[in-house]
Amino acid sequence: MTHPDLPIILLAAGSSTRLRGADKLMEEIDGHPLLRRQAIILRAATSGPIIAALPALPHPRYSTLQDIEVLCLPVPDAAEGMGASIRTSIKALPPGTTKAMICLADLPDLTTEDLITVAQASKDKTHTIWRGATSAGKPGHPIVFDQCHFAALATLTGDQGAKDLIKTAKTAQIPLPSPRALT
Repeated sequence: MTHPDLPIILLAAGSSTRLRGADKLMEEIDGHPLLRRQAIILRAATSGPIIAALPALPHPRYSTLQDIEVLCLPVPDAAEGMGASIRTSIKALPPGTTKAMICLADLPDLTTEDLITVAQASKDKTHTIWRGATSAGKPGHPIVFDQCHFAALATLTGDQGAKDLIKTAKTAQIPLPSPRALT
């Protein structure tokens, strides 16, 4: 990996209400709760910090990450939406961070190789955002943001994430094997 110390933010503070009351991030995938599986994949992609944005304590998601080198970051206002998770996580990045990857916790098809592919693409200096996409070009995750966007990310609100920022920035779409960037 060309950015072995690239920080990765794992967005996992949502309420997962679309799964009829069950916590989708605690559902078993490949013998592990989905959240744990995602953290393992991220840890294999970077030696840098992994920040897991989680609901406020107490919450069962913390226990599934307890033995993985991950900073479990409570998001007290997680009910506000993805903006709160991104805002809180960006502020927790180590000083001097020049780029950070944001990854959704509910994409079980993403692989370590996919993360590395998008991270390697971020060496391109003509863009400031590098976004995983399907092989057909539909935008998805993960997304690497240059530090020039950290101030805007640190002020996000609501549940739209960084969509508006991505629309106006120099964004490169990085094709991944379909449809892993979205499923």
